[in-house]
Amino acid sequence: MLKLLIVDDQKGIRRLLTEVFLEYGYDIESCGNGIKALEVIPQFKPDLIIMDVKMPGMNGIDVLKKLREKDKDIQVIMMTAYGDQYYVNQAEELGIAGFIIKPFDLNALKQQVGELLGDKTFWAYS
Repeated sequence: MLKLLIVDDQKGIRRLLTEVFLEYGYDIESCGNGIKALEVIPQFKPDLIIMDVKMPGMNGIDVLKKLREKDKDIQVIMMTAYGDQYYVNQAEELGIAGFIIKPFDLNALKQQVGELLGDKTFWAYS
């Protein structure tokens, strides 16, 4: 079973993405901040992380920097409502697998997740 970690300070987005990906058989964990995500990652061992850039406490870029110190291969899709090129550039330098601007197209996100994880379930929905 593929494991997906959703990290976003907006409870509604965590709930939506959890429901969508559970429906397709993914094992899901979600966190409301980056500090909790760094605690969850070693035990949960996600195949993919979908993470917001702007969060209180520790933003997504800082979480990604910490993550890359220990794991350079885990795939990460970053989300932001701001579309700030500065954050896009930082995230790309840290080796993200994708970037999504909020509000996002759910079908496009599902397709991107499917492509990254080799799960053809979502490809029919694009």
